[in-house]
This record gives sequence, C-alpha cells and structure tokens, in this order.
Amino acid sequence: MIVYNVTVKVDLDTYEEWIDWMKKTHIPEVMNTGMFESYRLCRILGQDESDGITFSAQYVAKTLENYHQYVHVHGPALQKEHSEKYEGKFVAFRTVMEVL
Repeated sequence: MIVYNVTVKVDLDTYEEWIDWMKKTHIPEVMNTGMFESYRLCRILGQDESDGITFSAQYVAKTLENYHQYVHVHGPALQKEHSEKYEGKFVAFRTVMEVL
C-alpha cells in the first residue's frame, strides 16, 4: 500500500475556507480519479501556529503504479487549481510512503 502525503501550511486568515474547499471540492476530485482507495485530512498538532495552521492530506493507493498514474495524469491540473485558488496563502510539500 502507498500513502501519498501532502503537508500544507495555510495562512491564518484562510484556513477555515481552505478546509471547507478541501472537503467539498478538492478531496472529492482527487478521489474521483480512481487512483486512491481512501484518504484522511489531519491537522498537525504541536506546531507553531503564529503564521498558519499545518495539515496533512493523506491518500492511500493500492499500488505504486496507481500513485504514478495520478501524479502524471491527474495531479498537475488539480495542483494547479489549488495553487491558483490559494496563491500566496500556503506552502506545501509532498511525500510518498510505502506501508510495511
């Protein structure tokens, strides 16, 4: 099993709207690609929140091939949509993990 993790720090004045958009729009769009079996959206605790709130969106793929197909076929447009909507309001990094 493969976990695609997107860690996002969102500005304080935007994070509530961002959560709503993630739950109602972005995550359903990612899941509709058919490349992931499940997901979790988590708030990361114990971080300095003076300049933003940090979240982890985790998507679980059955195979590495599913993840690669998402990244090459679906990911660029969905990432672009996120970047344009929240330009200058977030920082993000991505990791890929294998469940052992």
